Amino acid sequence: MFPGRRPRSQRRERPEVPGRRSRSRLSVRSVAGQVLVLQLVIVLLLGAAATVALVLQVRRDSTEEARGRSLAVAESFASSPGIVRELQSRHATALLQPKAEAVRKKSNLDFIVVTDDRGIRITHPVPGLIGKHFVGTIKPALAGGRVTEIVNGPGGEVSQAVVPVFDGHQHVIGLVSAGILVKKVSGFVDRQLPLLIGAVIASLALATGGTTLVSRRLRRQTRGLDPVEMTQMYEHHDAVLHSVREGVLIVGSDGRLVLANDEASRLLDLPPRPEGRPVEDLGLEPHITDLLVSRRVVTDEVVVAGERLLAVNNRLTDRVGGPPGSVATLRDSTELRALSGRADVAQKRLKLLYDASVEIGTTLDIGRTAEELAQMAVTRFADFVTVDLAEPVARGEEPLAVSGVEMLRAAVHGLSRDHPFYPVGKHFSFVASTPQAWGYGSGRPVVETDLAEATGWQAQDPEQTAKVVEYGVRSLVTVPLRARGVLLGMVNFWRMKEREPFEDEEVSLAEELASHAAVCIDNARRYTREHTMAVTLQHSLLPRALPAQSALDVAFRYLPAESGVGGDWFDVIPLPGARVALVVGDVVGHGLHAAATMGRLRTAVHNFSTLDLPPDEILSHLDDLIARIDQDESPGSLERIEGLEAAGESIIGATCLYAIYDPVTRRCTMARAGHPPPAVVSPDGSVEFPDLPAGPPLGLGGLPFETAELELAENSNLVLYTDGLIEDRRREIDTGLELLRDALSLPGRTPEEICTHVLDEMLPTTPSDDIALIAARTRVLGAGRVVSWEVASDPAVVAGVRAAVLRQLEQWGLGDCGFTAELVLSELITNAIRHATGPIRVQLLRDRGLICEVSDSSSTSPHLRYAATTDEGGRGLFLVAQFADRWGTRYTPDGKVIWAELALP
Repeated sequence: MFPGRRPRSQRRERPEVPGRRSRSRLSVRSVAGQVLVLQLVIVLLLGAAATVALVLQVRRDSTEEARGRSLAVAESFASSPGIVRELQSRHATALLQPKAEAVRKKSNLDFIVVTDDRGIRITHPVPGLIGKHFVGTIKPALAGGRVTEIVNGPGGEVSQAVVPVFDGHQHVIGLVSAGILVKKVSGFVDRQLPLLIGAVIASLALATGGTTLVSRRLRRQTRGLDPVEMTQMYEHHDAVLHSVREGVLIVGSDGRLVLANDEASRLLDLPPRPEGRPVEDLGLEPHITDLLVSRRVVTDEVVVAGERLLAVNNRLTDRVGGPPGSVATLRDSTELRALSGRADVAQKRLKLLYDASVEIGTTLDIGRTAEELAQMAVTRFADFVTVDLAEPVARGEEPLAVSGVEMLRAAVHGLSRDHPFYPVGKHFSFVASTPQAWGYGSGRPVVETDLAEATGWQAQDPEQTAKVVEYGVRSLVTVPLRARGVLLGMVNFWRMKEREPFEDEEVSLAEELASHAAVCIDNARRYTREHTMAVTLQHSLLPRALPAQSALDVAFRYLPAESGVGGDWFDVIPLPGARVALVVGDVVGHGLHAAATMGRLRTAVHNFSTLDLPPDEILSHLDDLIARIDQDESPGSLERIEGLEAAGESIIGATCLYAIYDPVTRRCTMARAGHPPPAVVSPDGSVEFPDLPAGPPLGLGGLPFETAELELAENSNLVLYTDGLIEDRRREIDTGLELLRDALSLPGRTPEEICTHVLDEMLPTTPSDDIALIAARTRVLGAGRVVSWEVASDPAVVAGVRAAVLRQLEQWGLGDCGFTAELVLSELITNAIRHATGPIRVQLLRDRGLICEVSDSSSTSPHLRYAATTDEGGRGLFLVAQFADRWGTRYTPDGKVIWAELALP
């Protein structure tokens, strides 16, 4: 009943008697002998079946092979060259007999016979049979068909084939028959059969040897126990059975108890000597009785037995060939159940804290973090969760640790959307008697087990709190949100009356949740503060309004990235002569450093623009500036400054596109430093990207910058942008340029409409880089607002020019400023005649002011100086500076232009 194995150290081995032991192992009465006999029978049956199958298969294949060979040789001989001629010859036998015999011997056939159309043999291996009638079926062959048949010959079965011989008119003039003994083809079965018999014998030997080896191994493992050893084994098993702390019951197939150890008798309170009695008569509880007699397999099923909880396992004993019945084990799990309950609660709380560490704080958004805290705790810890933050926290600021601070409802989440709590966005202050106010002031959690009796809490808003109680909310735990010594707000966990109220041991879990969420909210707050500062700095460094000018109708858009601030920037700068400069740039990198560098570059561009330099020279100056900034702010330089830590951040380059548009000549001069090319939209809607020399990014140095000049038609649109518009992680720059071309190729749109449409079509869902976009429609100062004169290098012509200027000003209705214009032009023309050579040109432009320009071929720049009282000259430019709003000099490829701008009356 209880088979087992004794320890190896206590086993004794019986001495073996040679011969007798081997015979007993393989006796037919032993299992090993029976297995051996079964294997021998199986191997013999398989060998016999294989032999029969081989013989049948070989016979069938041999017959088919004989038919095929005889037919193939007969057809080949019947189709051989010259056979028709030889058949029709008078000496047919003499001609065909040697030939047929040669083919027969070469193809290893038994005969090849040629007959005429009446079946009379012309050839035969036995010459004596020539001239006699062919034996076999020839009618189908005489009709033009083929005959293959198995006939019995003197040497056994013969496969013969008969085929016709056709003349040139497809008439049958004779027959060819070829035959071979079938046994010639099937002779190889004699070679295969010994191999098969050898394989069967080897299998029998292998089965016998394997059985012998297995029998020996089993004998060595069982060690052959004698009766004394069997008695000792049962004694050991009986001692173990009654000493274990687990009850064991064995029930027979008839429902009677076969065995019960001492622990089972104690757990079930069995009567004395219960073995042999029916289980129904043992006085057990009905559900335990049913379980023991039902032969139902159970695993760790917990049942109640009096005041105990028993874990029951029931298994059938006849599943593996044993006697019918079942074995049940009983384990007292009363204390274990209580411990497992507490462990299960602890495990769920640990799982909640782990999930909170993963799912709270996935973003650096304050509101989203508060919402994640509320969602995490609902149903697993509370029925509703509300999060209230100090109002400065929502702005990224640090709140003051004082009572009465204004709070903002940041998140509400619960079992139902229809809740009685303050909505998100509600501003309020905690009343001093509320648990939230006490907890915020002390920094400790507060528990309210019955809100219907909490008068201090109800004082916050009697009408609102009455709705909360009426809704069925029963208890509250309010925990302060504290991180790095800063109180950020309060989180409130609410439970309905259907659940047990919060207990003191649950407060620690609420504190853990609030502590982790507070750190995440504080991180988001600090990020919000830093991001707000960076965005404020960035926006303060960008143009807030476009300057007044008449050359271009300009619209712009600036969109910061989703996170961080970048160094993208743009500018519109009026230049002398009614010209306008458009600038777009991008500093590599993100953060405050990039924004500050962008501001310095924009200021430098303004300063260089006042010098009225061409675009390539301005980019060269910017390149030198970036190189100096990078050198001055390198970590080594910062470490030499006492008290200043190395920033560890340097500029690695910037891109820029600088364009100057002249509304008088409609020419646009551009240069770029590693920046994407501009787009030119013609009035008809066609889009071009000018082949503008790229140039290296600013700060790399080494290569000069080049300019390109375009002539733009009136009402053309010049579009400048940064790479954030055309390039992102999901598309290459070439694809972005084609998308931009499609977005711009619509005629008749204003710059505002162009900016709006381009962003609607191309703006990424989550921009990873800043985007700056400028659309400028060109205007032209027509002939009615521009007039010029060629002046000879002779002081005598100055008076005539002054008179022409006065007449022109009268036509424009600007006679009031004629004296000032006459004085300024007289000084500028006189200086040009005196100090310059070559042609002199005078030009007046009527724009927002009156612009007087005098150009010459000299590159010498005039300088303003203060003449002494004894000097006869030197006061001309001083007078110009006094009467003009602005004046200056710009250089051209042919010389220079001195200009002065006068205010219109």
